[in-house]
Amino acid sequence: MMLAQTKETMAQCPMASMCKGMVEKPHSRLVLLLPGLLLILVGVIILIEPRILVWLMAAVAIILGILFLMIANFVHRMGQQSGSGPG
Repeated sequence: MMLAQTKETMAQCPMASMCKGMVEKPHSRLVLLLPGLLLILVGVIILIEPRILVWLMAAVAIILGILFLMIANFVHRMGQQSGSGPG
């Protein structure tokens, strides 16, 4: 009975085909496990040496700053190519 309910639910779910594809791929589990293990490792390292948290936050801030600059440059170039946009 449970299998019939699952098949019925899968038929109604618009994302069922995507989920089915993820389940059938052998690397899907690994892609989900690695970030989890990495987060656990980072958490343990922070518990052992709390000062590393300050360095991690600084690194994240720098990386996000660089990312925003790259996005701004990309958007500016796209605006120039289309002939519209600010500035």
